[in-house]
Parts: sequence; structure tokens; C-alpha cells
Amino acid sequence: MVRSRFLAAWPAIALVAVGATLRAQQDSAVPDPVFAKPIPAQAVPMPFPPNAAPLETARSIQLRAPDQMSEPDRLLEAGAESSIAERAGYADIAFNEGKWSYTQLVCPALPNHLFLRFTRNNGVGDVSVFSASIPRNGEGHIRIIPIQRRSYSLFSPAPINALTIAAFNRIRAEDKPETAPGWLGTGLCYAALAGANPAAAQMDAQMEVMTGAKKYPQASSPILYIPPQGGAVIRFTDMSAKPQPMAWALEFNSKGRLLKASHTSAGIAPEQAVPLSTAEQAAKPIPPFQ
Repeated sequence: MVRSRFLAAWPAIALVAVGATLRAQQDSAVPDPVFAKPIPAQAVPMPFPPNAAPLETARSIQLRAPDQMSEPDRLLEAGAESSIAERAGYADIAFNEGKWSYTQLVCPALPNHLFLRFTRNNGVGDVSVFSASIPRNGEGHIRIIPIQRRSYSLFSPAPINALTIAAFNRIRAEDKPETAPGWLGTGLCYAALAGANPAAAQMDAQMEVMTGAKKYPQASSPILYIPPQGGAVIRFTDMSAKPQPMAWALEFNSKGRLLKASHTSAGIAPEQAVPLSTAEQAAKPIPPFQ
């Protein structure tokens, strides 16, 4: 008897299920109300929006001797020397010994910091170099980036050193410029702080650069890649590097934090081109400067 009542209930269950299905189909056929708003597509986070800053025309970092610096910048350097000496001592750089000279690195992408490069040249095999960062607005810390200590790199070459990358990220976090920084200027500023006097190539991508009788097929105009997940990859060739141009690649995450830097020879024909990184392979390049 129990089994019969259970079987008898099946038609009712089936009708309820069919009714629910029909109601769902009817509900899905109802058009959206007129006041409904479409959900916008999620924007790709870009730390260097291509159109956020005026077109960059400078393709190199300007170097200024002390007598070319502004009076406020010279006073800022003088007031920071004791702190610079203390921090250089942590890196075993004897700033209080020997004759040091300095040059200002003009980085418009980070306007709220004064950047200096200090050098002590005691001849071949005894050259020490480091960069110093001094906040102009008093918000931040004085930092140094070791480049060479008595002609040797500390830990690993400064352009790819994790300490250089970490210092650069802290400087950028402190700078807080009023407008979004230009991507090329940011890349050149990093190269300058790491010891280069960068001058970016000025020809169309894929063209070979001629320097004397040598061809550099990997040299290219500065280019910005924007991966689908956001972030940025900046590539440029420093044509001022000796004995041959050097190719730079800087990879940033979606929040603008520098993750990785590479610094390799641009190559002399017929060397093979350096392959793109994983992020670049899936990225959409922004057209180079005109």
C-alpha cells in the first residue's frame, strides 16, 4: 500500500517540475526593465596609461654638474651629505675617504626627488659609484643605490639587482607626482639610477641601427606592452652604452610595482633576437613614438 501511494505521487511531482521549468522559461523571456544598467567591462589596470601624460619628447636623462644645479638643489645636497655618508657606510662604501664628485640626474618622471650620482675614481680597478635619492618634499627617506665598489658590482650588477628594484619601488611610492608619470621617462630614470646614461634609440621598431660599420638588429624604438591582465612591460635600447647598445626590459605589475629588470647586449648581426617574456607574448604593444 505504501508503495502504491508513492507511485501515485509521481504525476504530481512531474507536474510541479514542468510548471517550474515553464515559469523559468517565461521569466527568462521577460525583457530587462528600461531602468536596468549594463555592467561595464572591467578595465585593465595600467600603471602607465598611454594617454594620461603628454607625449614624451626627451629620450635621455639630462646630467647636470653641480654648478648647473639650482640653488635649492645644491642646498638640499649639502644638507643630506651626512645621511648619504651614513647609508654609504652600510654598503661598505667609504664616502668619507678620497675625493668624490657628483652629478645630478634629472628625472622628470619622479619630480619630487633629487637624484645624484657620486663617483670616486682612483684609476683603473679602483672606481666606486653609487646613486643617491633625496626627497624634495621631506616625505620619504634618503636612499642610496650601490653601483660599483672599487670597480666591482655589489651582489649582482646594479641594473638587475633586487636591491636596486626594491629601492626604485620605494622611491616611486614616496614620490606621488601630480600627474601620471610617462612610461619612457620612468624606464630611463631606472636605468640612470642603475648607472647608465641612457639615450633611447630614435628609429622605427624593427629597423637596424647602424653604428660605424656594425649593425644592431635588436635595437628598437621604445615600446610599451600592456598585458591582458594589466601591468606593463617597457622596452628600450640605450644607444649611449659602450662598447655597444644595451637593451632594457622592465616588467611592472598592475599596481605599478617593478617586478623584474633585464639588461642585455642589443647584439651584433647575425645574433638572434632576445625572445619576449611571457607577459609580452600575451600583451598588446602600444605604437612607438612618432
